Amino acid sequence: MTEAPPPPQAEWPRPYWAPGEDSALLVFFIFGRFPDEIVLPAARYGSNGLPEGMEMHRYPNETLATWEGYPLRGALGEVLEHDAPIAFDAAKQAPEVIRISGTLDDRASLDYLRDTLGVLAALLDIGGDVVVDPQILSLFDAPAWRERYLVDGGAPPRNHVVILAHDEEGGNAWVRTRGMRKFGRPDLSIRGVPRKDLNIAGALCERLVELNALGGHLADGQELEVEGIVGPLHCAHGGGLDDPQFNNTYVEVRWPAGS
Repeated sequence: MTEAPPPPQAEWPRPYWAPGEDSALLVFFIFGRFPDEIVLPAARYGSNGLPEGMEMHRYPNETLATWEGYPLRGALGEVLEHDAPIAFDAAKQAPEVIRISGTLDDRASLDYLRDTLGVLAALLDIGGDVVVDPQILSLFDAPAWRERYLVDGGAPPRNHVVILAHDEEGGNAWVRTRGMRKFGRPDLSIRGVPRKDLNIAGALCERLVELNALGGHLADGQELEVEGIVGPLHCAHGGGLDDPQFNNTYVEVRWPAGS
């Protein structure tokens, strides 16, 4: 009796998609102990396997720890240890690391993300314990990762991005994102936000994250009208892939003075 083929995978469309010039970048580290021969049950998670352009490499943890980009040391390691000390320690003690990474051209669907997440989920089934997502400065044990990303129909774009707020001089705040490079789109940088408007700025970021993740673009010089804010917000493109705050380009938005 032959095994039935897996059902066709549901598409993850981008209804606002228009071609962009930037490429998408995905980078993940999975710490654990894996079988000698890795067979991935990725189809159970709606995945066709790693998309073309993505690569998977396996390392002893102690070997990868000597690499300059090892995520458990340096400034990133300090952030991860502070935010999730138990999972961080489990990652440090894990005998192996699998690194999944790749650059992909801009696409009309997010099937590449669906397929990659399915591979991550499969790796957690066969020995993975901890996932590090350096683009959003985050570390997850297996239950936390599954809760965040194994959502019917796909986790919303907001789950793939982190929104941060920093103090600025004069009592205002700087609100920014990290992680939009997963979608081949610039991150967001909103300067000069009064503390009373932080919730408005955060909600604006969430809306723009969804718009851009689903294929939209913010044009250089575009004006944004925001309910509850007097005057438009002006968009300006900036940054670069070597910018340490984003590791990406960004759209700079200046909050109207006196709003």
